[in-house]
Amino acid sequence: MKTKRHAKILEIIRDKAVDTQEELIELLREEGFQVTQATVSRDIKELRLIKTLGIDGTYRYAPAKAENVTISGQFYSLFSETVQSVDYAGNIVVVRSLPGMAQAVCASMDSMHWKDVVGTLAGDDTIICIVKSENQAIGLVTELKKLIKK
Repeated sequence: MKTKRHAKILEIIRDKAVDTQEELIELLREEGFQVTQATVSRDIKELRLIKTLGIDGTYRYAPAKAENVTISGQFYSLFSETVQSVDYAGNIVVVRSLPGMAQAVCASMDSMHWKDVVGTLAGDDTIICIVKSENQAIGLVTELKKLIKK
């Protein structure tokens, strides 16, 4: 029963933005699982679920190593609060941050494993991201600009 419940939890959080244990309990009950808050809390711990911040600004449960989660809360928060501008020249993307923050932002970018990024280099307030083509640079700049707090 536990294995089926765990599989159902993973299915639910993959298909829906679930942000509270209470919501997860209700969705499990709708699927025929009679669970308590304590059981769901243990399940969350055993499945190593984390709350991530999506692009839309809402939190939701996700597997810690989920490939379908496109952005982690830590990266989003750090990027949106400290990055001031993003631009590109050819296949190089330049990210400007507050002084002293570039290395932290760069490390969080690296943890995101952006598929188009070949490598990164950070100074005090500037990050250089090298991508394979100018089109990939344009795409990356477009995505990153959406994250900058205005």
